[in-house]
Amino acid sequence: MWVFYLISLPLTLGMVILTARYFAGPEVPRYVFFTVGYTWFCSLAIIILVPADIYTTKFDLDRGGISFYWIWSYWSTFLLTWAVVPLIQGFEDAGDFTVVERLKTSVRANLVFYLIVGAIGLFGIILLIVMHKIKIGNVLAFAMACSNTFGLVTGAFLLGFGLSEIPKGLWRNSDWSTRQKVLSHKIAKLAVKLDDAHQDLSNAIVVAQATSNQMSKRDPLRPYMNVIDNMLAQMFKQDPSFKPQGGRLGENDMDYDTDEKSMATLRRHLRGAREEYYRCRSEYMTYVMEALELEDTVKNYERSSSTGWQYISSFKPARNGKLGASFDTMEFLWRCILKKQLKKVLAVVLCTMSAAILLAEATLLLGGVDLSLFSILINSIGKQELSMQVLAFVPLMYMCVCTYYSLFKIGMLMFYSLTPRQTSSVSLLMICSMVARYAPPISYNFLNLINLDSKETIFEKRMGKIDKAVPFFGNDFNRIYPLIMVIYTLLVASNFFDRVIGFFGSLKRFRFQTEADDTDGFDPSGLIILQKERSWLEQGLKVGEHVVPLARNFNGVDVESGSNSTERTAVEMKATKQFRHRGQKEKSIQTLERRKSEIWHKQRSCQ
Repeated sequence: MWVFYLISLPLTLGMVILTARYFAGPEVPRYVFFTVGYTWFCSLAIIILVPADIYTTKFDLDRGGISFYWIWSYWSTFLLTWAVVPLIQGFEDAGDFTVVERLKTSVRANLVFYLIVGAIGLFGIILLIVMHKIKIGNVLAFAMACSNTFGLVTGAFLLGFGLSEIPKGLWRNSDWSTRQKVLSHKIAKLAVKLDDAHQDLSNAIVVAQATSNQMSKRDPLRPYMNVIDNMLAQMFKQDPSFKPQGGRLGENDMDYDTDEKSMATLRRHLRGAREEYYRCRSEYMTYVMEALELEDTVKNYERSSSTGWQYISSFKPARNGKLGASFDTMEFLWRCILKKQLKKVLAVVLCTMSAAILLAEATLLLGGVDLSLFSILINSIGKQELSMQVLAFVPLMYMCVCTYYSLFKIGMLMFYSLTPRQTSSVSLLMICSMVARYAPPISYNFLNLINLDSKETIFEKRMGKIDKAVPFFGNDFNRIYPLIMVIYTLLVASNFFDRVIGFFGSLKRFRFQTEADDTDGFDPSGLIILQKERSWLEQGLKVGEHVVPLARNFNGVDVESGSNSTERTAVEMKATKQFRHRGQKEKSIQTLERRKSEIWHKQRSCQ
């Protein structure tokens, strides 16, 4: 048992540290970094304990150590999820100027949330007691059962979405033409989001500067304003290339000099606008670089005979030295041949694993019949400890990846963002809280797919059997809900919901957007933006160095000689449509055209 832990625990710790550093933004403080890392490690520790729990239970070995580590991991994640992380998250989100005030703001916000949730829960429990559905002595057990079942049911649907979308996405993106179409749409959409974020940050800067200019040095609020001024100075020092454009004052934008709370609101708004802008710019640059590299890959593949099977980049310096040609050949083999085939093979393997998980979930209804591939493999491996733990760990980790993939997809639309090196403290804390919240239900679900001849693992003893999780709803519900998840997954895989929503056009606003929506063709505006970025790279500039809102600048882009006015009009109409549907603010077509015209005239005057 310890051999597995000697390998898995250091790898887990290293993976947690590298992942946190990869996604954390430059402004994330150390205590947030430590909290996120510890929460992730405790969550993964629960998952790592499951294979050892299966092995010791199957062969009736001593389980005292596993019991201790399970209690430590579970209650650590419980306290972090429901108490520590929300408190730190509110503290980081507050715009107050002192630690005490920020802490008060966080406590106040969390108390309001928990009082509302607690009042609703108390009302429901009183109602059930009055209806004689539960007894007063069973209230605590019922509350724990409902909490566990909520994670099980919602986690099952998150798992189902990931089981379908991850293999499909890998197979779809292995095709270069399809990926180029997807990237053209993503670049166009992100250019519009970048435009919005740039405008919001410019407006916030103009408001902050105007507020500072009208405030006298003897004003009681001047010390708070000095903090905001220093924040602006630091911002311009870190990024001298940023130039505010289009910032305008609204009717209520100067209401920030009345009290300390209003100044805190100004600071919070400025910080949020800055984080959103740099997040959008990071995503934009990532997808532009991927699209440019994909174009180079396609060109190198088509010209492989003339280049001698060597990868030639159009925007990276050539390799020199004795090993330069060898490295170019290795890069050609990886980018042009192996990477594409590896994605297809991985998609087939993951699709097979998804099918095995669905089969195991669907046959939970059949008592006494074990059709779970993982259960059969684990029971047939004998006493080979390391092999058994690996066979249990691999599918369990895949289930975690599928669940968290869906969780991040849904959350990024509403609550948080996960962007490499630009994720804010608030988003990191929200993500780590959700990861911790779903680690036990995922492990619990997997254990129910393994037949151990009626033996109970430590995990099941603490959490209870699945048929006892929700006595109020009855045992039938507990046996049927996995089958409901299987049916849901098959419907997602067959695009049933997309067809239904497409049939009722008025429901498209509620549709969950996926990459498959961007494979119907190239986005002309995305292609023009990509062409402009490539021309800037050829001039020795960097991607995104010119912070020009590209969504408002299509009239100033040089289109190829084969383009005509009709194509340019189509590009502008496409950009306008995306702006209206994807922008954070609803703006009319007339406003967009006026802003584009202003930028065009400014460029002509500069020339």
